[in-house]
Amino acid sequence: MPLFERDRYQRLPLDISSSGAPVAGSGRRPSSSSSSCATATILLFVGLCLVGAWIMASSSTSSNVNNKSAAQDDDHSAVDLTTAGGKQDGDSGGATQMKEGAPPGDTANAGGGKAASNGTAETAGTGSGQDGKKKKKDDNAAPATETKGEETVDQPDKNQTAFNDQNSNLDGDQVNDQDASRNQTLGGDQLSGDADAPKNETFAVVYGGDNGTEAIVFEEADPVPTNNSSSTISSSDDNSVPAVVVDSDAVTDNDAGEETTMAELLPSGLQAELMNETSSPATAQDDNNAGEEEALMAELLPSGQAELLNETSPATATDNNNNNKYTSTFPTQSDESSTPSSKKKKKSPTPNKTPNNETSTDESAYTFKLCNYNDSTTSTGADYIPCLDNQSAIKSLKSTKHYEHRERHCPSPAPSCLVPLPQGYRRPIPWPQSRDQIWHANVPHTKLASYKGNQNWVRLSNDSQHLVFPGGGTQFTNGAAHYLDVIADADAANVRWGTRTRVVLDVGCGVASFGGYLFDRDALTMSFAPKDEHEAQVQFALERGIPAVLAVMGTKRLPFPAGAFDLVHCARCRVPWHQEGGRLLVEADRVLRPGGLFVWSATPVYRKDEENVGIWKAMEKVTKDMCWEMVNRTSDELDQTALVVFKKPEDNECYGKRNSSASPPLCDGSDDPNAVWNVTLQTCMHRVATGQGERGARWPVQWPERLTTAPYWLNESQVGVYGKPAPEDFASDTAHWKKAVNGSYLAGMGIDWGNVRNVIDTRSVYGGFAAALRDMKVWVMNIVPVEAPDTLPIIYERGLFGMYHDWCESLSTYPRSYDLVHADHLFSSLKDRCKLRPVMAEVDRILRPEGKVIVREDRETAEEVERIAKTLHWKVGMAVSKEGERLLCFEKTMWRPTEVES
Repeated sequence: MPLFERDRYQRLPLDISSSGAPVAGSGRRPSSSSSSCATATILLFVGLCLVGAWIMASSSTSSNVNNKSAAQDDDHSAVDLTTAGGKQDGDSGGATQMKEGAPPGDTANAGGGKAASNGTAETAGTGSGQDGKKKKKDDNAAPATETKGEETVDQPDKNQTAFNDQNSNLDGDQVNDQDASRNQTLGGDQLSGDADAPKNETFAVVYGGDNGTEAIVFEEADPVPTNNSSSTISSSDDNSVPAVVVDSDAVTDNDAGEETTMAELLPSGLQAELMNETSSPATAQDDNNAGEEEALMAELLPSGQAELLNETSPATATDNNNNNKYTSTFPTQSDESSTPSSKKKKKSPTPNKTPNNETSTDESAYTFKLCNYNDSTTSTGADYIPCLDNQSAIKSLKSTKHYEHRERHCPSPAPSCLVPLPQGYRRPIPWPQSRDQIWHANVPHTKLASYKGNQNWVRLSNDSQHLVFPGGGTQFTNGAAHYLDVIADADAANVRWGTRTRVVLDVGCGVASFGGYLFDRDALTMSFAPKDEHEAQVQFALERGIPAVLAVMGTKRLPFPAGAFDLVHCARCRVPWHQEGGRLLVEADRVLRPGGLFVWSATPVYRKDEENVGIWKAMEKVTKDMCWEMVNRTSDELDQTALVVFKKPEDNECYGKRNSSASPPLCDGSDDPNAVWNVTLQTCMHRVATGQGERGARWPVQWPERLTTAPYWLNESQVGVYGKPAPEDFASDTAHWKKAVNGSYLAGMGIDWGNVRNVIDTRSVYGGFAAALRDMKVWVMNIVPVEAPDTLPIIYERGLFGMYHDWCESLSTYPRSYDLVHADHLFSSLKDRCKLRPVMAEVDRILRPEGKVIVREDRETAEEVERIAKTLHWKVGMAVSKEGERLLCFEKTMWRPTEVES
């Protein structure tokens, strides 16, 4: 019932003025002897009535509070709480909130939670009265109703308790001191993607999402004209869950410094101490208590968000500086790449200072501007790639003979500007339709369409709206599907797409149709090509939803571990394999798994002119010297081409029979084949591992079993990244991410996975996150940072792929490459090495507009990331905290600054 229903009390028959004198026209003058007595009597009567009304209201409210748990099963309660794996009662569709100015009863909350008028939503239980009767309404108030099924329920009166962010007070009358103590705001601007966004946002508990999950929504108080307008800060997708903030420690208002605890977000009768359970109880009894508390917490929140609270990231086994608390067996790529002859001097860590020595809490330090693409160093505008478009560094090169101008030359300091969008940019076409066509406006380049159109690479549609990809290539004009069959038939025993051959490297990929069609065979292809005159070929691939990176066979090793790929493919890739004693072919040998295949489709295989015959003879010699076996040389009558299949040896027998002066020579023991970061190409080959427990000694188990099987070369004596024996560490990481993804990421974050195709895991460990997404129509680029334990060989062993990278530099990819960026304790690992502002600018560069960023960090780092995200105008879709850890989900908007960097 409303706190005060004044119409229930009849007015007194006698109006009394403030002095006790009768009001004119009352019709009766009291005697002087009885005036004071009458006045006192009447005042006493009025006072008793008011006290009685207050007691009745308090009793009713107290009863509602104490019986809130019992009211959970009532269809009319404001918050419907379910068990962790339970199913919501009622409709499981998306939530709709009442908007200010909307007619009462015009919209309804599908999940059973109540939406309130005047732009607010109630958190107190509404019910239908203590005796099941409908409440009386004010004479001038229209009854607000909600429809659930065929039942009509009165909406709460607007005088009931509701959060108001504008004045930090509870609307209506205070119930008691306990409820009054809950009078704190949740800082709407903290969760806004717009730094200039108003703070007059209201707090609501509603239901939303496909699974009817509970969501805590921060909604602008201004009326919203249509449901299609994005009034919340959640994703604008119709199917996405509204913005969520769940904090077992506290949800902090960065502006006001105030906190609202999780207990305040739940019905008042629930125990606040449940949010404070420890993750490492000291005794068996504490273990039992903690388990009971976690179980009860699971009952308080729908399964997706309960999982977000309960899961703990294994990354907490490392500290913020990425120094492992445990001595892991795995060295870092940085250590591996520092050889005695070319050991790099490590710079001492520098404090994370913001521009102009401003403190990191000052948001003005995070101002972003557009990249000055009229400058010679950034002339590519919307396609700017800092480490590949550094024209000043390229002009200073002494030679470009070995494609040095196509290699990485990163500017220092790293840029913090933002890349503009192409004119007319729109959300990419979803997979699998994107394999065959993309929006022309998103990649507005037509040079390849005119240059390679006759080879079925790409064509411009008749209406000029789309770029169409028929699936062909220079060596397979009749389509990649037919070409894949030709390769499979050439070596049926060893190819076996999707079982034996799972991870493929496509050199000089063009628009990556080869890799795009291998998805149909359950094989995963890392496609790469340089940024050259074949305009935007890798950008075409990424826009199509096909994995690709920018790289070149030049003077440095590729950013992949040794023995990673099951098959290496080159179809007219324009790499001079035969030159300089097979220097580049040796690099292909390094990344190829022992027993793996090298497939070469090019004119020297089948043309008989002098030049091609000469190249073929040179190729025959160098592959023989490398002990590669020519498995088959076959022609394709349909495409009028041919290809040859070579096989890398599985043992060292052939190497032992070679002449000591043979070229290319064998490497000595000092050369680490896994050292690749900024390491110069070597012209020597590495022996094959033969020990029973050595990596590369035998082929992995068949796909898909290899996805969840710990590599045979991990053993109990090795210490994993998180301190457990390596096989157990691997299993724990796999189980953790399977639980996190299935229980939280897919259901509790408001992400429309139908719009997600290209995913990058910026700090992958064992590839558990990617493995958990296996059944989704996505691919994941696993990045192992150069300063992190080198676990990338494990990722490849399980049938996934990735690359090494230093996030203090720009990634070798085009802007707008990824739909989702996953950053698990990435930023805290970088804080002592580089500033977060340029790292966030780089994340913004590689992320597509309306793409998502998932951040898992310690609270301090997460708050700094959130402040930077606000200046980038990213929307905060969700924030969950527990025991000092924070999980955030952002959405990049179409916003771009107007000011250009000087």
